[in-house]
Amino acid sequence: MAVTLPRPAPAAPAQAAPEYGTLPAYHGIVSWLTTVDHKRIGLMYGVSAFIFFIVGGIEALMIRMQLAVPSNTFVSPDAYNQLFTMHGTTMIFLFVMPMSVAFFNYIVPLQIGAADVAFPRLNAFSFWTFLFGAIFINISYFFDGLPDAGWFGYAPLSTVTYSPGHRLDFWALGLQVLGVASMAGAFNFMVTIINLRAPGMTLMRMPIFTWNTLITSFLLVFAFPAITVALILLTFDRLFGTNFYYAPRGGDPLLWQHLFWIFGHPEVYILILPPMGMVSEILPVFSRKPLFGYPFVVYATVAIGFIGFGVWSHHMFTTGLGPIANSFFAASTMLIAVPTGVKVFNWMGTMWGGSIRFTTPMMYAIAFVSMFTIGGLSGVMHAVVPIDMHHQDSYFVVAHFHYVLFGGAIFGLIGGMVFWWPKITGRFMDEKIGKWAFWLIFAGFNLTFGPMHFLGVDGMPRRIYIYGENQGWSGGWIYNPFGGGWQHVQWLGWNMVATIGAFTIALGVAVFIYNIYQSMRKPKSAGNDPWDAATLEWSLPSPPPIYNFAVPPVVRSRDAYWAWKRRPQAVEAGETEATLTIAGHTVGHAEFDEPVTEEYLAQEANERYIDPRSMHLPNPSFFPLVCALGLVCLAAGLIFGYALSVAGVLYLIVGIGGWALEPAS
Repeated sequence: MAVTLPRPAPAAPAQAAPEYGTLPAYHGIVSWLTTVDHKRIGLMYGVSAFIFFIVGGIEALMIRMQLAVPSNTFVSPDAYNQLFTMHGTTMIFLFVMPMSVAFFNYIVPLQIGAADVAFPRLNAFSFWTFLFGAIFINISYFFDGLPDAGWFGYAPLSTVTYSPGHRLDFWALGLQVLGVASMAGAFNFMVTIINLRAPGMTLMRMPIFTWNTLITSFLLVFAFPAITVALILLTFDRLFGTNFYYAPRGGDPLLWQHLFWIFGHPEVYILILPPMGMVSEILPVFSRKPLFGYPFVVYATVAIGFIGFGVWSHHMFTTGLGPIANSFFAASTMLIAVPTGVKVFNWMGTMWGGSIRFTTPMMYAIAFVSMFTIGGLSGVMHAVVPIDMHHQDSYFVVAHFHYVLFGGAIFGLIGGMVFWWPKITGRFMDEKIGKWAFWLIFAGFNLTFGPMHFLGVDGMPRRIYIYGENQGWSGGWIYNPFGGGWQHVQWLGWNMVATIGAFTIALGVAVFIYNIYQSMRKPKSAGNDPWDAATLEWSLPSPPPIYNFAVPPVVRSRDAYWAWKRRPQAVEAGETEATLTIAGHTVGHAEFDEPVTEEYLAQEANERYIDPRSMHLPNPSFFPLVCALGLVCLAAGLIFGYALSVAGVLYLIVGIGGWALEPAS
């Protein structure tokens, strides 16, 4: 007999969370330096990435202040080059990527029912390597100025001839250090997701965010070798006099472009897939419907991962590749729009007919879908070679890029922060303040990047330091109410509008930070499952206990926690089969022919805290930090002297030796 089950009564308030500091290993600053707990590492990734988000945002504001009016000299040409180089580098490598990794760390083990990641110490090593690498790139400001050849570091701008000094050395070496951190993290999450899933969680029962984490990890592993080789060759050119990219001596600047974009275009999907996964979690919860077409979303994610490696040369249509190469990459670029479009239609299908709750995370998710679609459509335009040639290096490309990575990635990340905030902290953010922040960021975003489409079509090049009054990128009419009538003023124009938009975004971010501050002053009252969500992390207390799951959970269907919450009613009713629904929409079917006592005991045990001293936990360790420090010293020695590199090697030997010999638990 089949029955349709209603939503169960809300769970009882969660038991108060014991503080981490009650355990000696989790008390004080040393405990943070030595932690191998995936949740703490996730928090450290998140806080670090958010600080760099502020830094990158300040750089963006300075760029917009320089370009607000014609003939401006707010910053020098050299400072401007440093600003746009570090803005791109910071936002891509030091904010969006590590912020996604913060969610990988905190959420994925909880979603798959694991006690931790597969290699906790490697996880800690990944974080410290990222942090030291990020500081290493930025510390160049105090020695020789910040890098100044663009975040893509095109040759010959990045060669010693055009960028003497050590600015680009900090950049190239720092990115290689960051690459080590990314590879360590990617392998860790691949092994974790493949090997540590809860019993019964097949691949096609995995939460969609975990799927996106897995595909992103594969992309990292396959994409980073290309940029690593490119950076090593660049380092050799700059420090040891080789000529891989120096054309007058037989090198080939296009070699850099090929290697960089073989990494660079999959990198776009490395940046966007995790927010896509977050949005795919948020939309069903607040539409009160399962994700529409789950298998197609999974297949589309995999397809994007594959096709993403075959489109890199659409960044190089103007370099003279020839008609055959241009045609191939034009076709492949159009092709990748298909799985991306599948996802967009699935998100729309999820919301269609749902009981939508317009909460703050839902608003960010809807903004993601709409803004990303605009950015995606302008991207498909660039698959057409003549159009791409027309828009090449113009502000139209800047607008397209930001509609994808701000309208897409950053809206998704902020939505994810607000969505999982109650789970991570046990506290709610204020909805009213949250919506104020959302509307300010949303309006500011469109004010900033919408006009850049017009500026680009009008021929304004990207990365330009200054422009004149007669170039058509400034000037507008303003009404003087004191008798002057309509007057033409030179300071008004799309560039000024974009600058006003940038400061509106900054105001929205300030309100968002204030909301965080206000939230942290509130008591922990969020409960286990404040949103009536679908995945396993919501079955745990908020914040989750140190050990995650007291008993390994058992998964019998997709949207496992939704199903769990509704199954007890079927058991009490003595049914052997049930159709599980959420707000009238089928989540899945469950059969009760086999005993399910074990499953319910596990669920019951995991909904409350137990004494963490009774659980098996990995030992904290200094050695991941020592190894990361050694790696950065090894790189820094190539600039400051080989003695430092030797010290770095010694650090590494000590760190790896201690890591290997220290008991894991």
